[in-house]
Parts: sequence; C-alpha cells; structure tokens
Amino acid sequence: MATSKTKRGLWITLIVILLLGLGFLYFWFYIPYGDSSVKAGLLNNMQHQGYIFKTNEGRLIQTGIKTNVQGGIESNTFNFSVEDDALAKQLEGLVGKYVRLHYKQYYGTLPWRGYTKYIVDSIVAVEKNPEDNVNQIPLDALQ
Repeated sequence: MATSKTKRGLWITLIVILLLGLGFLYFWFYIPYGDSSVKAGLLNNMQHQGYIFKTNEGRLIQTGIKTNVQGGIESNTFNFSVEDDALAKQLEGLVGKYVRLHYKQYYGTLPWRGYTKYIVDSIVAVEKNPEDNVNQIPLDALQ
C-alpha cells in the first residue's frame, strides 16, 4: 500500500509541475505586458524574412540620440515585428515617412510571430515629415 500511495503522490506532483510549467510558458509567450504602447519616428525599413517561418520585420528611427557608452552617439532605433500581412503591406508603403505605431510588448519571442518581442498591431498616425519644411536644393544646382 505504501508504494501505491507514493507512486500516486509522485504522479500528482509531476502533473502539477507540468501544468505550472505550461501555464508559465503560456504567460511568457502569449500575454503582453505592454498593452497600449506607442512609438513615433521615421519608418526606416520593412522586410519579409525567415527560412522556415516568414515574418515581417521593421525598423523605426526615433528622434533624439542614445548613448550606450559615455561620449558615444547613435540613433535610437526601434526594431519590431508585424503579424498581420495586410498591415505589413501598408507599412511597406509608408517607408520613409514619420509614423506613430501602436505595439504590444511580450516577455518572449516565438519564431512564427517574429524576431522581436515588440509586435506592431496598428498605425496610429502618419505625421508630416519635418524635413518637408526645409528648403531643398535641386540636384542640378549642386553641379
């Protein structure tokens, strides 16, 4: 009898650990912790990439600078993924424009969702490019 109760207790413990592990994995990969986040900047590129899972990946260049080391200057970029193919096609048409993008941030990445933990789900606004106000010199005037 003692071995039967021990085996039963071991099975129950194993099932509880398995369920907790599955719950943690679900939470880590499928529950966003940044539900209403928006970033703005110049949409630098959009690409459809991957070997097995083809995903839509993009880059937004934000205004301002960031420094990882003292005295260093680099642009502040935001790399993101897009699950919806129709939205990715819309973003491809907006490359080179200033946009505000709504995204969800997850704890982990999934190969079929994208390479980043930031998933853009909508375009909030397409803003006027500040460089449009600058007087531009025609190319033939430079020669």
